[in-house]
Amino acid sequence: MFKKKLRHVVCTSLITLSGGTAVFAQQTTVSLHADRPSGTISKHIYGHFAEHLGRCIYDGFYVGDSSSIPNTAGVRNDIIAALKNLNIPNLRWPGGCFADRYHWKDGVGPKDQRPSIVNTMWGGVTEDNSFGTHDFLNMCKLLGTEAYLAGNTGSGTVQELSDWVQYVNFEGKSPMSDLRVKNGQLKPWNVKFWGVGNEAWGCGGNMTPEYYVGEYRRYATFMEGRDLYKVASGANVDDYHWTETLMKGIPLNMMDGIALHHYSFPSWEKKGPATGFSEQEYFETMKTALRMDELIVKHTAIMDKYDPKKKVGLVVDEWGGWFNVETGTNPGFLYQQNTMRDAMIAGATLNIFNNHSDRVKIANLAQCVNVLQAVILTSKEKMLLSPTYHVMEMYKVHQDATLLPVEVKSDDYVFGKEKLPAVSVSASKDKAGLTHISVVNINSKASEEIEIDISGQSYKSVTGRILSAAKVDDHNTFEKPDYVKPAVFKGAALKGGKLKIKLPPFSLVVLEMK
Repeated sequence: MFKKKLRHVVCTSLITLSGGTAVFAQQTTVSLHADRPSGTISKHIYGHFAEHLGRCIYDGFYVGDSSSIPNTAGVRNDIIAALKNLNIPNLRWPGGCFADRYHWKDGVGPKDQRPSIVNTMWGGVTEDNSFGTHDFLNMCKLLGTEAYLAGNTGSGTVQELSDWVQYVNFEGKSPMSDLRVKNGQLKPWNVKFWGVGNEAWGCGGNMTPEYYVGEYRRYATFMEGRDLYKVASGANVDDYHWTETLMKGIPLNMMDGIALHHYSFPSWEKKGPATGFSEQEYFETMKTALRMDELIVKHTAIMDKYDPKKKVGLVVDEWGGWFNVETGTNPGFLYQQNTMRDAMIAGATLNIFNNHSDRVKIANLAQCVNVLQAVILTSKEKMLLSPTYHVMEMYKVHQDATLLPVEVKSDDYVFGKEKLPAVSVSASKDKAGLTHISVVNINSKASEEIEIDISGQSYKSVTGRILSAAKVDDHNTFEKPDYVKPAVFKGAALKGGKLKIKLPPFSLVVLEMK
């Protein structure tokens, strides 16, 4: 973390204060090195996730082509427009845990001839398979995004996954490409990103890492095709032995990425409500969110031992807030509201990803519509954009931009005898030469005065947008869909190589400098 490209001095681990001693606020200072470009922030860090879970696919993305809700081939037009505005770079499907129970051939061919299935993983509901491979990949085409397909290595077979790759990608004549043509798709979709199983340590088969290494090598061998980016099922949070075992046991020429899953909550056993939470629940949630930095640093250190040239990407393909479901909803549907707390999770996490973009190459927020930390919620014909949506939209300026290193000496957010760094920052320069700085203040009680010392380039102007609210659990509803939304930020002053800003509690700003 402290070597070469990035020197980021914020400590995101928990610090316990002795004896309840008062901590006096100090100004947060930031050093921005505009003359030290540090590689590209992959746009794929800003990816999304759509699982057959609750109302994400059915009654979310997909309403069917006979619905009165405006749609294209059954997919809601308003969702397509909203996601296109995010420049969504990739979309992961069909899971999640569902992926290792999904058999892709059930979801191709005439819809009225497809077998129904019971989604035993999520809610025990029956699905008719009306949304399958063609539907998803054609939806990705509408979105202008790349598909990220998660293969079934749990209940599936090597042949089944090999056939799926051929069905989706092979242009010549073969049994699977012939079947694709018969089902109405002449040209292949050429899908690059493939997950070789999901959470093999848990819902994907309860495997040991040693056993999964052999399974990965076997499945990956028969996933044949050019330019495939194969992602191994990686660690759950801090299972560093899993990462070590995979890096040691899988040849680098067989693996392009290794996954990592980490969610944010007060505690796994007591996740608490999505709205109406206490300050303790807010603080504990932010503690788990900021832990992402520590996890990336430690998993990266292991990967560096076996892959010093950083060929293999760290793929954080599940992250976000996970709280109790809304009252009266199916507990297996994971439907939750989305507040300014979620916006803080998103802003701080994306800053962490940006600053570790030398190793983090793909990430997927869980999930896109109506599930967990969703960017979009729907109710019949209504749709709203969550605070998290607005963060993703504001941060899209970092996609494929050049990382600019920052050093942050942050004021503390203090709760009881514990403290966290209040401020996180990342910065980049885009292809047009514009510099963007994203700054988050997670402090729930105090504004933060931030001074940014800029070296290596002179700027003449600064503009920006801010996302803030009166209360940390403020959120958008179908009655008030624009209650939380970005506004023009006028609190930035640029003078003599220094940029000064003041951020309200639990707010974030994205600045543009010319």
